[in-house]
Amino acid sequence: MAETYRIAVIGDWDSVMGFQALGLETYPVASVESAKETVRDLAKDGDCAVIYLTETLAKDMPDTLAKYKDDLRPAIILIPGRTGSLGIGKENIQRAIERAVG
Repeated sequence: MAETYRIAVIGDWDSVMGFQALGLETYPVASVESAKETVRDLAKDGDCAVIYLTETLAKDMPDTLAKYKDDLRPAIILIPGRTGSLGIGKENIQRAIERAVG
């Protein structure tokens, strides 16, 4: 039987609750510290494959993002929040492509 993995979305309430309709686990948080704790908990469980994290929170938690950057699971993908994109997610993808192709 195939192993089942979870997909989580972390961000402010307005940014994440729409993802609940898609069947994703949503974790509305009010602070960067709460977001860091939620990422740690999800990563520790080992069954969370992808964490979508709003850029607004991500910009203030580079240490947490660096810790999981090279791990297979969970993949942390940055998404725009309700206020729009800060360009951080796009920048991270561009850096990953540059590392991959040399």
